[in-house]
Amino acid sequence: MSGTGVATVAALAAGVVALAALVALAVALRALSAQRAELARTRARVDELEADLTAALKPRPAATPAEKAVARVVRTASRTAGTVRERGLAGLVQTSIDELQAWADTRRQEIVNVADAEGRVTLLFSDIEDSTVLNHELGDRRWVRLLAAHDAVVRGQVERYRGQVVKTAGDGFMVAFRDVEAACRAALGVHRELRRRPRTAAVRVRIGVHTGAVVSRDGDFFGRNVVVAARLGALAAGGQVLTSDAVHDALDDDAAVALVEAGEVELKGLPGSHRVWQVQAR
Repeated sequence: MSGTGVATVAALAAGVVALAALVALAVALRALSAQRAELARTRARVDELEADLTAALKPRPAATPAEKAVARVVRTASRTAGTVRERGLAGLVQTSIDELQAWADTRRQEIVNVADAEGRVTLLFSDIEDSTVLNHELGDRRWVRLLAAHDAVVRGQVERYRGQVVKTAGDGFMVAFRDVEAACRAALGVHRELRRRPRTAAVRVRIGVHTGAVVSRDGDFFGRNVVVAARLGALAAGGQVLTSDAVHDALDDDAAVALVEAGEVELKGLPGSHRVWQVQAR
């Protein structure tokens, strides 16, 4: 065979190999697309099942005078929160968590009893780590858009697990739950959803969860529980959920979350040392 013939055969062979590679790539891409579609359907089904379960466990509407009083307090807190949010960019001297604690201390005589069957209410405090730096880097306009996306995620998880937003200040939230597991799952859900969304993927939120008895008036005990939850939130790193011995003791053995001991710490304004736990998904 002449040199020209050999070159032609070689070129044809190369073309066949390239075509085979393209066909294989097309098949692989099609398979990948099918897997992604199946994953999306599975995820949607899981979300639907969890939503159905959550709806089944939804607490009954307020019926007693005490429960109706709680609803009025929550509505008042929401109106107050709007005023704080409007002036948030002007600069707040205290951190968001400190502001929330101060608000709760001044309004605690109006808070009646948002409690489970054993008389406990579970409090969740959250704020964005290094929010002041992030605001400076993004500028006010982009920061407001990011804050809105963050707020939508937090409120979505609070609603999903039947919590009540008691107060917001700047980028911070104070939320009440009747159930410790619901609060922990909502906290993990906030982190998960923030990571999944492109606009909020870089946002790292600190969350603290604590549970305890709640009184309506002359309630220093309520104020103490607010302090514990707030301090746990301030102690957490971005992307972390810290909780207390009280939550550890109240959590069922078959809960969908796990608690990993994170050591003993001192909490500002509270005597003694306190054992803290990190919340993780099972």
